[in-house]
Amino acid sequence: MELRKIELNNSTLTLSIFGDLDASGSRKAQPDIDDVITNDLHPEVEIDFSQVQFLDSSGVGAIVYMFKRLTERERNMRLENVSGQPLEIMNLLRIGHAIPVNSKKAANS
Repeated sequence: MELRKIELNNSTLTLSIFGDLDASGSRKAQPDIDDVITNDLHPEVEIDFSQVQFLDSSGVGAIVYMFKRLTERERNMRLENVSGQPLEIMNLLRIGHAIPVNSKKAANS
């Protein structure tokens, strides 16, 4: 799993995830997640899920951890381009009730 940071502008930071957001991927991403949380340059953080095929409970935990820490710092987070199994998990757990989740259009899949 790889995490890339892309600064779209002064207000939005995009984190693009490449690979599975599972126990191993979550451990690898933790230093980057902590860096995003402590670096207050961007009030908006979006996580691009377009390259994520698999999400498990460790990945969900990492997402919730990041969301809670950013909210404590009065920052916003949203999940973009979620599809397939990760979207099914997020729908099942009703993550969209707390964190904005934008799914990929079927034509883009």
